[in-house]
Amino acid sequence: MDIELYYQQKGCGQPLILLHGNGENSDCFQAQIEEFSKYFHVYAIDTRGHGKTLRGTKPFTIRQFAKDLANFMDLHHIPQAHLLGFSDGGNIAIIFALQYPERVLKLVLNGANLDPKGMKRSVLWPIEIEYAFYKRFAKRNESAKLKAEMLGLMINDPHIPVAELSKIQHETLVIAGTNDMIQKQHTRCIANHIAHAQLAILSGDHFIAYKQPEAFNQRVLAFLFDDQSRMNQEA
Repeated sequence: MDIELYYQQKGCGQPLILLHGNGENSDCFQAQIEEFSKYFHVYAIDTRGHGKTLRGTKPFTIRQFAKDLANFMDLHHIPQAHLLGFSDGGNIAIIFALQYPERVLKLVLNGANLDPKGMKRSVLWPIEIEYAFYKRFAKRNESAKLKAEMLGLMINDPHIPVAELSKIQHETLVIAGTNDMIQKQHTRCIANHIAHAQLAILSGDHFIAYKQPEAFNQRVLAFLFDDQSRMNQEA
């Protein structure tokens, strides 16, 4: 591995790995780290080129991030873990579950998408324009190159065929906001094609985990502990 992933950890018990979204870092999960560490050994990582983790020399892709996660688990002697991925982190979690199914306990996919068309057009269109702009100058300017790479994660990744989801046999919670940037039918599609998936739509936008942490955390913990009495937020 050409880099070491920076991470925050807290708690004890079964491992629970938190994967942040595009352009973010592990700090976005502060409300989750505090709550979930009461029950789990929480690892919140900074993915390649994000936060305090170096870019390195390997490809800047969702699939490489999944390989990085496998290496991280090997390094820290984590044979299996629950995965909670937000946005691009959710996409990493899907790829990881497909490539390393034996290493996943339960799966939480928050605002994930299979391909760029899963985003609302009003969200995707500005990203496409910005990506084209930075890509034009990427060969001449290092900061433009890095910006193009980051935006490229949303334009060129993850492109997961819907049929692949049938291979995921883990218990899965698919969760999104009522006004999410991911189209509701796309989120439903993901849930419908994973055999043991539950769907939860919470009031809010794409960033429900840190805008409505109490409701989000409650729903995730209910799923992880199979507490049916708390699973009343499905839509």
